[in-house]
Amino acid sequence: MNTFKALGIPADLIEGLNELGIITPTEIQAKAIPFLLQDSGDLVAQAQTGTGKTAAFGLPLLMKIDPKVGEIQALVIAPTRELAKQIGKQLFRYTKFANHKIFVEVLSGGDNIDRQVAALQRPTHIVVATPGRVIDLVLRRALTLVGVQHLVLDEADEMLSMGFKKELTRIFALSRGRRSTWLFSATFPDAIQALIKDCMPGKAHTLKIDKGHVVNRDIDHQFAICSRDEKTEFIAGLLKRQKHERGLIFCRTRAGAILLGKQLTKLGFPVDVLQGDLTQKERDTVMRSFKKERIQFLIATDVAARGIDVADLSFVIHHQLPEQMEYYTHRSGRTARAGKKGVSISLIEPRERNKITRLANDLGLAFSEVRQGGPA
Repeated sequence: MNTFKALGIPADLIEGLNELGIITPTEIQAKAIPFLLQDSGDLVAQAQTGTGKTAAFGLPLLMKIDPKVGEIQALVIAPTRELAKQIGKQLFRYTKFANHKIFVEVLSGGDNIDRQVAALQRPTHIVVATPGRVIDLVLRRALTLVGVQHLVLDEADEMLSMGFKKELTRIFALSRGRRSTWLFSATFPDAIQALIKDCMPGKAHTLKIDKGHVVNRDIDHQFAICSRDEKTEFIAGLLKRQKHERGLIFCRTRAGAILLGKQLTKLGFPVDVLQGDLTQKERDTVMRSFKKERIQFLIATDVAARGIDVADLSFVIHHQLPEQMEYYTHRSGRTARAGKKGVSISLIEPRERNKITRLANDLGLAFSEVRQGGPA
């Protein structure tokens, strides 16, 4: 029977999972949890947004904490402030009915550092943080990683693509007394392979979910052929048919996202734009409006969208296909969460048809073509 109890999770944590509606373990949870509970050292796992990886590493992590020891025993590193906060919130929720109080502190860039320094004076068992902020706090002597037993890297490929290699290498060095390192990544480019080789000596246990499982099967993949000039009109037609459904529209560039935002606003659609030049405060305002459903549609660039996790998104529109093909699964994975269905629709110019063929072959997907004005 595929249950959390069978995987070795205790009743008090299962109660927290039940309240969150997490009843049956996902594939990554079923494979990772038994290994991690054996305390068998390092893990390298292929898992992406929406696969349930937070519980896959979070539950074993909580079980390994000694609540009587008031120092930091585990460190979780995430690429963005949003993802760090999301992980912190999940760990807190899992422990709602826990027999022992486990203290989790989220430390991310964009938040008041003095407040974080003060927070670290309190007993803290697990720190969830962004790479840059960890180094800042270490330099201020407000944070020490000497007692860290378990280091988790979530979305490691994202951290490297955002330029955090130096910080990660430093974090590995500062926590060299740890017993285990758990690295989760959706893709394994050369930079990740090099990081694993340099910073995780010895043989790590690997979990590679085959391509058939990497792509969420609840997503209906579609494409439409239209010229660059027709894209805004096509998207407007799609949005008009959505009634109350919510979704994300991805643009490849910041300028493209801003322009599309202006065009759709002018047409009367409730949209906002998330792009890299926003301050943290502006970014938070946009995300709050989207999560509270004050805006129905969000336009974003790949960089700005990292770490976004919003429930109940019915569709994702790709204004252009991403530069790197692995980002297609990242983008598409924002819809069809928690067993729900979703649609991912790519707008391609006539000469780009071969890209859809390549995507379909590489990821084992079936794409259906939709005509302008057709169903989505």
